Amino acid sequence: MLRSSTLLLRRAVARRLCILALALGVGLGFGPAAHAQVPLNPAAPAPTDTTRKYENPGGVPAPTKKPFFKSKAFKALAVPTLLIGYGAYTFNGGGFYTNQEARRDIHRLFPRNDTRIADYLIFAPYLELGAVALAGVQSRNDRVNVLLVIAKSEAIMLGSTFLVKAISKEERPDGSDNLSFPSGHTAQAFLAASIVHTELRDKSQWYGVGAYALATSVGVLRMVVDKHWQSDVVAGAGFGILSAHLGYLTHRNRWGRKPIGRDVGVMPTFFGSTPGLTLTWRPK
Repeated sequence: MLRSSTLLLRRAVARRLCILALALGVGLGFGPAAHAQVPLNPAAPAPTDTTRKYENPGGVPAPTKKPFFKSKAFKALAVPTLLIGYGAYTFNGGGFYTNQEARRDIHRLFPRNDTRIADYLIFAPYLELGAVALAGVQSRNDRVNVLLVIAKSEAIMLGSTFLVKAISKEERPDGSDNLSFPSGHTAQAFLAASIVHTELRDKSQWYGVGAYALATSVGVLRMVVDKHWQSDVVAGAGFGILSAHLGYLTHRNRWGRKPIGRDVGVMPTFFGSTPGLTLTWRPK
C-alpha cells in the first residue's frame, strides 16, 4: 500500500515537472520545432537591379527573333543565289550537264536562226505593268515609287552584269566576242518580270506568271541564236531577280505611301477623220 502511494506521487511530480519545463521552454523561445525554424531576424531582401529599369518601361515582352530562313534577306537571296551558283557551276563547260550538251539539245528542239525578237521582248513585262496600270489596277506602290525602284534596280543590274562580263571574258557560242557570261538580255527580262510579280502579286499571281514566261522565252531565244550558253542564261536570270530584290530592299518609300497619280484616264478622240487616244493624268 505504501509502495503504490509512493509510485503515484512520483508520477504526479514527474508530470508537473514536464509541464513546468514546457512552459519555461516556450517562454524562453525554445518552443516546438515549427517555431524554432522561424528566424528572429530574417535577412533583408536582395536589392532590386535598377540598372535596366528604363530599357522596357512598358513591360512589353521582347519580340522573338525569326529564323534566318524566314527573314527578308533569305527570301530575297535564296533563288538568285541558286541560279547564279548553277551558272557558275556550269561555266566554261563544267557541271554534270555541260553547255555543249545544252546547246545540242536546244538546237534539236529549235533550229538555229538569227531572229532578233528577244531584243524587244526584254521590255515586254514593263509593257504589261503599264497596261495593267492604265486599266485601273492598283499596284503595290504608287507610280513614282515604282519608277524609283525600277531605276535603282536597272543601275544595279547593268553595273553587276557588265562587271562580271569584263571579268569572266567567256566567248560566245558564235564566237562574236568574249562577253557571254552572264546574259544581259535575260537579266533585263527577269528584272522586269520580278518587278511585275512584286507589284501585282496581291492582285493576281497570273501577272507574274505571264511576266516570267516572257522572260524565260528571252533566255531560250538567246540560246537559239547562239549568243549565249545555258550558264549565261541561268546566271543572267539570277542577276535580274537579285537586282530587283535589292532595289526593293534598299528602297524606303521616300515619297510616302500616299498614292500619286492614280487618276489616269484614256479616251478615244478624233482629229478630223483621224482617230486617236487622249491620255489624261490628274496627280493627287
